[in-house]
Amino acid sequence: MLATKNYKFWFCTGSQDLYGDECLAHVAEHSKIIVAKLNESGVLPYEVVWKPTLITNELIRKTFNEANVDEECAGVITWMHTFSPAKSWILGLQEYRKPLLHLHTQFNEEIPYDTIDMDFMNENQSAHGDREYGHIVTRMGIERKVVVGHWSDVNVQERIASWMRTAVGVIESSHIRVMRVADNMRNVAVTEGDKVEAQLKFGWEVDTYPVNEIAEAVAAVSESDTNALVDEYYDKYDILLEGRDPQEFRRHVAVQAQIEIGFERFLDEKNYHFGDLGALKQLPGLAIQRLEEKGYGFGAEGDWKVAAMVRLMKIMTAGKKEAKGTSMLEDYTYNFVKGKEGILEAHMLEICPSIADGPISIKCQPLSMGDREDPARLVFTSKEGHGIATSLIDHGNRFRLIINDVDCKKTEKPMPKLPVATNYWTPQPDLYTGAEAWILAGGAHHTAFTYDLTAEQMGDWANAMGIEAVYIDKDTKIREFKKDLMLGNLFKECGVTDRLSDTAQNAMMNIVTIFLGLCVGAKATGTTFLSVQTIYVILL
Repeated sequence: MLATKNYKFWFCTGSQDLYGDECLAHVAEHSKIIVAKLNESGVLPYEVVWKPTLITNELIRKTFNEANVDEECAGVITWMHTFSPAKSWILGLQEYRKPLLHLHTQFNEEIPYDTIDMDFMNENQSAHGDREYGHIVTRMGIERKVVVGHWSDVNVQERIASWMRTAVGVIESSHIRVMRVADNMRNVAVTEGDKVEAQLKFGWEVDTYPVNEIAEAVAAVSESDTNALVDEYYDKYDILLEGRDPQEFRRHVAVQAQIEIGFERFLDEKNYHFGDLGALKQLPGLAIQRLEEKGYGFGAEGDWKVAAMVRLMKIMTAGKKEAKGTSMLEDYTYNFVKGKEGILEAHMLEICPSIADGPISIKCQPLSMGDREDPARLVFTSKEGHGIATSLIDHGNRFRLIINDVDCKKTEKPMPKLPVATNYWTPQPDLYTGAEAWILAGGAHHTAFTYDLTAEQMGDWANAMGIEAVYIDKDTKIREFKKDLMLGNLFKECGVTDRLSDTAQNAMMNIVTIFLGLCVGAKATGTTFLSVQTIYVILL
């Protein structure tokens, strides 16, 4: 089930005691007002908690370590009201382990032209203090989000709100457990991956169970429980008999109800947040779709990466007003008609109904695989609007998250003979460029899709996880895209990022200095070259 903690975010204001107690009292008062107004705005999805002003190394370190062990704290927002010497933050930042946002703001929105004096300047110098703090965070190589603007600006508040959802995704990532039923589809490459590395990098625990253990849980579901859920189906969804006998149809639907109950009980018992069919009578369709709607992640054909990403996205979007939905999808077929280009997204059975637009129907149709009864499934078309399709892929020695902005739309005509849920979209910047970039980046045919997150949010999550993020959007051009991929491949596949950095700072800098001296010296007289200015440049 989609149950998340009552997360909170700590608001930590930096200052120092150089300017006296009155100044510190103003700092505390101002930060309390900011926190109160942020919470009253109605924009933020989580509560902000004020913390006492941080002015010493000991207090900063203590506060950050308390944040680490507080299970409700999902991240820390930092702001320097006055100047705050950055060395005081080093130990605390080194030991801090959760998402970090640097809010570069100030209490006053406008310069008080008529009354401003040096007391005001000393007390309100975020432009100074935040740069000092920002410098040390960058020097330490710590991943964080920087948001600039006045705290009352709704755009600033929305950026903080967006980051909060990413931060919760980072925290919850370490709690994701994936249950694989049997293994991935035979000989399929893209659904494979290094599960040990995924646990090290993302915190994901990926386990495998034989399908007949789940089949036993399904068989244990009582007839009364099954019939009660079937009645719920018939009340909630349109029933499309399409010439089938009503009793036979209901029996097929009852199999899915029994699977839903049995699966969910098994997942709950084993503490999971969700080819081989064993003793199952049908390939799970309607049952899995409803479990996804309840908040479980799902990846077809053993695709544990997609299952984890769908679950992660559902957590990140939990409680969002007017949410449009999140689901696993699969690329199926193209429309290449000029001006109408797009990709038809679907899967045999398991698309989440949270993305549905309009009525949802139950159909019972045969499958050409699985050697089982005709499975019942939910059939619908999806909402229009902007979304993002993501693919987390394993390149052998690193993970890459591909993020594609897509524009979802209705198909030109209905598809009455297609008995599955569908989505239809055109990838940005267009079908041809978007598909080419996706293939060049190594993207999978399965995607974790949502209407309710942005590319920036998922990119921030990737950055926090320490993996590569690749963006395909309205600005993508293949030539530049190839260069970005090449640079990422060079640095990450060769495993020489640290050595390149060290070389650039030391040996390469010395070589450049020598060549600079030789080139300039070859064209200058001794008295001109050996001046105070040129010697100073060499010493640099």
